Amino acid sequence: QVKPQFESSENKTYGIFKAIIYKTQVVAGINYFIKVQVSDAEYVHLRVFQSLPDKNQDPSLVSFQTGKTRDDPLTYF
Repeated sequence: QVKPQFESSENKTYGIFKAIIYKTQVVAGINYFIKVQVSDAEYVHLRVFQSLPDKNQDPSLVSFQTGKTRDDPLTYF
């Protein structure tokens, strides 16, 4: 759901956009930290916020890190 938000921020489109691994952090909702493959050798880390169910809002892209590899650890950012 956040692919269009990411592509808009980067001003690029990606043929590959595959989540590899994720971690969660419970706040006033949930932060998802997601490692996403965007090309054969390029990965990005996304932080996506999902508000509590009673807010009825779509997930939103909070921040991201580009230039990652498959082996880079997924950490809070």
